[in-house]
Amino acid sequence: MAAAVGAACRGLLDYKTAKFALTRNRRVGLLHRLLQLGVLGYLLGWVFLVKKGYQETDCAPHVSVITKLKGISVTEVKDAGNRLWDVADYVKPPQGENTFFLVTNFIATTKQAQGTCPESPSILDGICREDADCPMGYPVVHGNGIKTGKCVMFNTTHSTCEIYSWCPVENDTLPRKPLLAEAENFTLFIKNTVNFTKFNFSKGNTLQTSDPAYFKSCTYDPFFNPSCPVFRIRDMVKAAGETFENLALLGGSIGVSIKWDCDLDHPAAQCQPQYSFSLQDRNYNFRTASYYWDPQKRHYRSLLKLYGIRFDISVHGQAGKFSIIPTAISFGTSITLLGAATVVCDLVLLYLDSKADFYRKEKFEEAKPPKDKAEVTA
Repeated sequence: MAAAVGAACRGLLDYKTAKFALTRNRRVGLLHRLLQLGVLGYLLGWVFLVKKGYQETDCAPHVSVITKLKGISVTEVKDAGNRLWDVADYVKPPQGENTFFLVTNFIATTKQAQGTCPESPSILDGICREDADCPMGYPVVHGNGIKTGKCVMFNTTHSTCEIYSWCPVENDTLPRKPLLAEAENFTLFIKNTVNFTKFNFSKGNTLQTSDPAYFKSCTYDPFFNPSCPVFRIRDMVKAAGETFENLALLGGSIGVSIKWDCDLDHPAAQCQPQYSFSLQDRNYNFRTASYYWDPQKRHYRSLLKLYGIRFDISVHGQAGKFSIIPTAISFGTSITLLGAATVVCDLVLLYLDSKADFYRKEKFEEAKPPKDKAEVTA
């Protein structure tokens, strides 16, 4: 018993090594080297150079966006007269957020008062031939008011239901060209700041300059002036693949994407935003009204159907910095792949090669225990 325990204790200090069989098989040897080169190329090219697997990353920065539009336009409308439009009129909402609407065209219906009037003949549910076609108390489907039960003449060629509504009903004649054509020369100032809290790193898209007139005179250009955060509306629409006149007539939506990709192993000055623009939708409009009282205390409103361009600004980014932990993980993964290359070559050699039986006999050796002395004597 004591001898068995002693032998087991001595066995704990033994060192065991694998048996290697050297084979002169060039095809398998070439396959092995190619697999090793592939793993090495994956480690150096893809993991380290492309994906920067030696860096710790922060992909969720805190972002701040402030916008300001500048420009003046004058419109001449037959019923509404001349009107001056400044930033307080053509930007909705005016707070300078990352989503806003720029008015480029409109239809005005002036001096509306609550009362009764004929429905527009462009509304199918409002067309009638007799009073029975206009049941009292029912709203006009996709129309402007509630039916009074009467069928009246709208003009010499059309009869429509009389409705209780804001009268006269909304004008639906769209201008042939955008009324705020000067809006293509308006400028948009975008102030964006990102903060990568994991690395305590913050960066803005505005150029650090002591010249107070710089932002009043510069215009963004991706090649000649990439640090200027002032964009011309016409250039933004063009970069989205559309012309200003076509989009401004009926409105649309443009997405502005700001992407930050910061390698903090390099100087902070190399961390710069990349801008891209995309057309998201066409035909964008909504209605707004201003209310007033005339000297006779009658309540009126002026209705505007506004067409324009909606801008949606989104900010994405990531920052990376060297860290020993991701570096060790990347190396460990590559070493595991090198081991997998050996396993693949073993499978080819032992099971797919024409001399597989021979290689199996050389690689695997059957160990037979020695016979007892009693058996030998017998």
